[in-house]
Amino acid sequence: MSQSSTFFMRLQQTERLTDPLCDDVVVKLAFAPLPHQSLPAFIPGQFVRLQLPKQPELQSSYFAIASNPHDTHTYEFVIKGVHPLSSALVDLPVGEQVEVEGPMGKGFDLSEHQGKHIILMGAGTGIAPLRSVWFDIIKHRQSFGHVSIYAGFLTAMHHLLTDELASLSEHDIQVSISLTSGDHDWQGSVGYVQHALADKRPSPENTVVCIAGMSVMVDACTETLLDLGFNEQQILLNF
Repeated sequence: MSQSSTFFMRLQQTERLTDPLCDDVVVKLAFAPLPHQSLPAFIPGQFVRLQLPKQPELQSSYFAIASNPHDTHTYEFVIKGVHPLSSALVDLPVGEQVEVEGPMGKGFDLSEHQGKHIILMGAGTGIAPLRSVWFDIIKHRQSFGHVSIYAGFLTAMHHLLTDELASLSEHDIQVSISLTSGDHDWQGSVGYVQHALADKRPSPENTVVCIAGMSVMVDACTETLLDLGFNEQQILLNF
């Protein structure tokens, strides 16, 4: 899957994930292939380059595929409107087309880690590539040991995929949510994901960790993992 292809998709559904009162708009977009076409298979954690044919002046950008890798009828993305292209995608009308190049990147291929414990770590929209990973883990749940997710968000209004993350306990997947800024209604961890990890101190024995997010977050989580006794071979990145 090292060679990528160029194709088109059509927006099928859009769903706002952040609270309506939140200034930061994050949406989940579901795209379907054009008639008589199919979407390429992808490794969990891979990404694509997106561009809007009707707005060629907007620079293309890369977005992680957030959908189930075993369902190639749809590509889903979790996108925050932070630059011209992502803002245009957030406001894209249903039925509009996007040009796609990919999939690309090494992703998180856990086929070589069957029998191991898995930790997923992401913050904000960094959980997008991890979503495809937990779908894959659910499909092969008996092939792995303990599975834990450490997800971090700025505030409760920035909390993404709330119901879906809560439902993962049905698949024996433990989820720890951290808010950078908590309030009197928040009963969970306050701080960054690496602080929650340091508090729980998981054993590095027979464990691999998938990290996705901004480089500062990845570096901080990596440093915490090394302090806990993990080695660099146990820390997986998707690029």
